[in-house]
Amino acid sequence: MKTIKGPALFLAQFAGDEAPFDSWDSITKWAADCGYEGVQVPSWDARLFDLAKAAESKDYCDEFKGRGEANGVRVTELSTHLQGQLVAVHPAYDAAFDGFADPSVHGNPKARQEWAVDQVKKALTASRNMGIGAHATFSGALAWPYVYPWPQRPAGLVEAAFDELAARWRPILDHAEGCGVDVCYEIHPGEDLHDGVSFEMFLERVGNHARAMMLYDPSHYVLQCLDYLDNIDIYRDRIGMFHVKDAEFNPTGRQGVYGGYQSWVDRAGRFRSLGDGQVDFGAVFSKMAANDFDGWAVVEWECALKHPEDGAREGAQFVRDHIIRVTEKAFDDFAGGGTNDAANRAMLGLDR
Repeated sequence: MKTIKGPALFLAQFAGDEAPFDSWDSITKWAADCGYEGVQVPSWDARLFDLAKAAESKDYCDEFKGRGEANGVRVTELSTHLQGQLVAVHPAYDAAFDGFADPSVHGNPKARQEWAVDQVKKALTASRNMGIGAHATFSGALAWPYVYPWPQRPAGLVEAAFDELAARWRPILDHAEGCGVDVCYEIHPGEDLHDGVSFEMFLERVGNHARAMMLYDPSHYVLQCLDYLDNIDIYRDRIGMFHVKDAEFNPTGRQGVYGGYQSWVDRAGRFRSLGDGQVDFGAVFSKMAANDFDGWAVVEWECALKHPEDGAREGAQFVRDHIIRVTEKAFDDFAGGGTNDAANRAMLGLDR
């Protein structure tokens, strides 16, 4: 068993144009003041991080990490959620997702995809330069508009989508192997990798690539009515990252999983600040410890009701209270009688 590291905070939901959220120095000081020991960095946010420079310069990476550590936090991982989304975009989402990309590739899906692949590879190189072994991202999606089987899907449609998704990611995974970095896909609605079955479909097509891992976030499973505890045991060898995020699902006679096109606050399923939802984090942290997960417990704050700064401060203490410092001895060692092979055989009556 291993003890999880933490608490850490994903900075994507907090970076902004006003202090203390507008620079690397100020946001890391704020995170440390909230009680965090680490931060997960959104690689696309130039207010905090220069991805191109990080991919080129280990000196920049050392200086970047050093400033964070001087302010009280370590860099836990880099994230390319937005760029990873653009590795595979169905045309229905072209306009919506153009905003994730550099303006130079807007309106040009081919150029946007090439830009996205380059971004993810740069982030993997930067992770290597920082001495970080895991990277957070999205898979993107080609089949998502067809997630519900009506109208009837043509034979081979989903298979073709996953073949193409794997073909786009395989060179990135090979680059990750060269960098010594795991690619941890957040299993998330809106991505083709949105549950265990879809992850396995992808994994088969990339040859069970050693660098293809999961980012485990139980909140997304609550909203799908998926067994988030069983999932930990099934994929224990593929879970490389952990987002600590809460959620609740309260179906009514009017709406369920699909939400009736309502805003987050009015949906049957919605994200909540830690401790305000339905995730059994005592059981989650117990399973993670028992399964030898020794990565970071990273708070991703998303809540339809609570102020983010309150959620962040409460989240740090919540995680600290749930991390299990694993034992190095059995509770009943005091009653151990000692043993040897001869004694064992005698107890079993094997030498009579």
